[in-house]
Amino acid sequence: MSAITLRGPVRVVVRQHRRALWATAALLLLGIGTVVALRIWIANSDELCADGDTTTCGDDFYLPSYARTTAETFMSNGGTIMVLLGLLVGVFVAGPLIARELESGTFRLAWAQSASPAQWLAARLAVPAALAVSGTTVLALAYGWGRSYLLQSQNSSGLGWYETSVNPALGTTAAAFALLAVAVGALCALLLRRTVLAMGVTVVLLGTVAVGLGRVRQSLWPTLRAVGEQPDSGSWYLESGMLTASGEAIYWKDCFKSGRTVPEDPASCVRDQGGVTGFSDYHPASHFWPLQLVETGILLALAALAVAVAFRVLRRRHG
Repeated sequence: MSAITLRGPVRVVVRQHRRALWATAALLLLGIGTVVALRIWIANSDELCADGDTTTCGDDFYLPSYARTTAETFMSNGGTIMVLLGLLVGVFVAGPLIARELESGTFRLAWAQSASPAQWLAARLAVPAALAVSGTTVLALAYGWGRSYLLQSQNSSGLGWYETSVNPALGTTAAAFALLAVAVGALCALLLRRTVLAMGVTVVLLGTVAVGLGRVRQSLWPTLRAVGEQPDSGSWYLESGMLTASGEAIYWKDCFKSGRTVPEDPASCVRDQGGVTGFSDYHPASHFWPLQLVETGILLALAALAVAVAFRVLRRRHG
């Protein structure tokens, strides 16, 4: 494949901000290198058993190696790290890449030459978007590779696909959030035209989206209900209770509502309300991709909306 030559506004962006772009690439490589280093460390640690135990295999004691506990701590926060990387991308686009030029007036030099305002903005979206999407995709693949190794142990904890601090680092949502970060950063910069203010508002907006999606993620796809049995291992357990003879659901949490005396026997509390058969609402592991794709679609729709509004603002203010 022939090399792609950077021309015009894109080349200008790369030249002006090459240090920040190199720093971003180095940060992504650091994340990938950390995952690889942790896996190598575990492979060479003093574990005696396949599940990571350092004590006699098959006994009642489980003591993981320091390498494994360190890796689990890092991996259990992979989603949080990915969100923070997205925030950094948004801050870079909002501040140094766009708002600073609007604030100082240096954008006029580019517009006075061959680049139109639309080309100028498109270049400032394309460069960080390409780097962010490619980088987060590779980082997500590396993270999944390292996490899968830890999941081979039945004693691993905090690494469930549904964990709020893990899920954003899996699947396609990491790249989609990176695109949203670029779009929101650009929009804030064009609207506010002040570097520090645009950076701050970008962090608030992206943080709100990340927290909001984390809270509603379980509702993005219909749950399943297991009646008279427990959900399969690896499922995302949500709620449980008992069904009445007519099929009405009575949840355990209703017996622990604020202001109500906690019953000594919660089961009797539910049965007194007509509960007959136990049930659990959950997402099986097979719901991972439907949930991921719905969330990815939401993020991409928000990103497209932000980009459209950004170009509209640019046209209104600068033609």
